Amino acid sequence: MARRIPSLNALRAFEAAGRHGRMTLAADELAVTHSAVSRQVQHLENVLGVPLFEGPKNGLRLTEAGTRLLSGLVSAFDQIDMAVRQVADMPDGPLDVSCPGTFTMRWLIPRLYRFQAAHPGIEVRLTSSSRPVDFARDGFDVAIRVGAGPWPQGAEVVPLFGEQTGPVLAPALAQSAPRDLAGVAVLHSRTRRRAWPDWCARSGTPGGHAPGIEYEHFYFMLEAASAGLGVCIAPWPFVADDVRSGRLAAPRGFIASGQDYVALRRARRHRKSSLFCAWLQDEARDFAAAPPGS
Repeated sequence: MARRIPSLNALRAFEAAGRHGRMTLAADELAVTHSAVSRQVQHLENVLGVPLFEGPKNGLRLTEAGTRLLSGLVSAFDQIDMAVRQVADMPDGPLDVSCPGTFTMRWLIPRLYRFQAAHPGIEVRLTSSSRPVDFARDGFDVAIRVGAGPWPQGAEVVPLFGEQTGPVLAPALAQSAPRDLAGVAVLHSRTRRRAWPDWCARSGTPGGHAPGIEYEHFYFMLEAASAGLGVCIAPWPFVADDVRSGRLAAPRGFIASGQDYVALRRARRHRKSSLFCAWLQDEARDFAAAPPGS
């Protein structure tokens, strides 16, 4: 006897809406419109013959039937996800990696050719993001993040290296600037507005709140510093190659920021992510073995 199961699209729409508690968030997750989710949920209610949500549109809540169905669907979709990943656990194929944009440009991509040479069958697909990791929501396999924790529950944390930060500027500007960098234009980034006050507090340098030029992206600010427009606080991984090549100067050196770079991996690991995280740790170990100033 054939199973009478509603359409998978309707079940997925309801599961996402029930889990998030809002149709708009479900639509964002499924990359469809709000009205599409609403239509699928209404279709499912018609097929089942029971209401699944109740209350006003801006305050929907699950009915008893909706709560019971959601519980079963969350477990079922988790099992489907596990089954698909087990079948897809092959040494070749795509590996989705999420990573902050400037770290990707300045540290990861210049080294990635070594991983590709060792594992030519694995396609590393990079996504730029610094937002908090939620493996239940996001589709990537590995996320590289910097912070002080706590890290998401259920994720395996692979330590890479501690972050060190310091002021950097163009060499010509550094030669004419005083040791305390007084009078040099201060550069800021919207993505790290506390970079200066945090570094000043940790280094014992007065100030830290001086007004200056603010850039939308961190890499814009680094390019401005390289062009001689001022001095900025930068993490060592972002500027190591530029300092060693003489494109940037770091007259005050670098100190620990209190944050760490880590790779976060789904608890249900597979071979591709294991290989990638092991490679990351090797690269991080070599990088940390050559500290700032070496």
